[in-house]
Order: sequence, then C-alpha cells, then structure tokens
Amino acid sequence: MAIKILIADDHALVRQGIKRVLNFENDLEVIGEAEDGQKALGMTLVMQPDVLLLDLNMPVTDGLEVARQLQAARCKTKIIVLTIHDSDNYVLELLKNGASGYLLKDVEPSMLIKAIHIVHDGGTYIYPELEERIFGSVRIGEDINEKAREMWREGRNERLTNREMEVLRCIAKGFSNQDIAQALFVSEKTVKNHLTNIFRKLNVNDRTQALIYVLKNNMVDLE
Repeated sequence: MAIKILIADDHALVRQGIKRVLNFENDLEVIGEAEDGQKALGMTLVMQPDVLLLDLNMPVTDGLEVARQLQAARCKTKIIVLTIHDSDNYVLELLKNGASGYLLKDVEPSMLIKAIHIVHDGGTYIYPELEERIFGSVRIGEDINEKAREMWREGRNERLTNREMEVLRCIAKGFSNQDIAQALFVSEKTVKNHLTNIFRKLNVNDRTQALIYVLKNNMVDLE
C-alpha cells in the first residue's frame, strides 16, 4: 500500500516540484496540496495522510502552529518539516511539538524519499548537519532525576537507573558509543545494553527519539 502524502507549501512551483519527484516512486502517493497553514491543518485532519510535508513560512497559520494543533488533536499523521530555516531553535521547537522529520529544501530527492520512509515506519529523520549541531546544543537538566522519578510514579515510563540517566546525558552531548564507554569507564557492549534498556523504557526507537522524549518532557536546557 502506498504511503499517502500531503504537501503544504505556499509556493505552487515548490509543491509541483516535490509532487513530481514523489510521483516517480511507486510506493508514494500525493493525495493533496495546501497553500496555507489553515488549509494544511484542515486537510490533514480530514484526509488523515500518512505523512505531511510542512513548510514553516505559511500564510494564515505558520507551520509551527500547525504542528502544535495537530499534536493537540492527537493526529496520527507524521510530520516532516521541509524548510529553508536551519536554526537549532526551529528544529527543537518543531520536534517538541510533534514533528518527526526536519529537512532543508535544498536536499537531494533521494534524502527526502528516505526520510519519508523512515518517518512513516516510526523513526525520526533530521538533516544530518542539523542533527549533529542539535546533539551538541542540548544539555540534560540537573533535575532530570526528579523529573524521571515523577514520571515513573505517574506510570508514564519505567524507572531509569542512575547509570541510564548518565548515558542519556551523553546521548544529548552527541557522544558515540565509544565516547560514552570511555567517559563512563565501561565497555561498548555495556553501553549498547544501556541504550537498549533506555529505548525500551522510553518507548523510542533511536537516539534522536530519546532526545525528543526528554525535550517534550522538559528534561533539558539549551546551552
């Protein structure tokens, strides 16, 4: 079954260009286009596409507000932001408000197609250079232990151990498995085991989703 996609961008030429690229893929189907944020919001809620390709600079309602309202409505459509803005703050705000992907408009078509598949399958995809910067700009708050305990008491996740929280801090700093192992004086195999446990407890699939989790739950500060 084809992945159903809605394109939201205020430039007709951009919409047509994206549609032309996606139509070459047998498993992708563009089911609609929206030229402003309000229409994007309404069409998404009614049509329930699998993926919404969303520009930030939209008339009537901007892309961030569209994402916020879709998240508030618990819409299951996955959001990939496709924009000219590469600001870390934009990325972090969109991730906190429901986006699963963030790409710049000058990406290669193959990267856009890859991102659509990853996001549709439950993953997260951020333009590689942006992802590298983001992981270095976020600091896990010192009160993460209390926040985690509070969430554990409320049944929102399984309890993270102190060591798992240390690993989570390292993830936010952009550390590789080898870096984490060296920082915590453990083996890389042990680090992999901790990551597996963290992902399971937070119900996420990868490092980026783990970072998004702590962002959404106000466990981080921006440096």
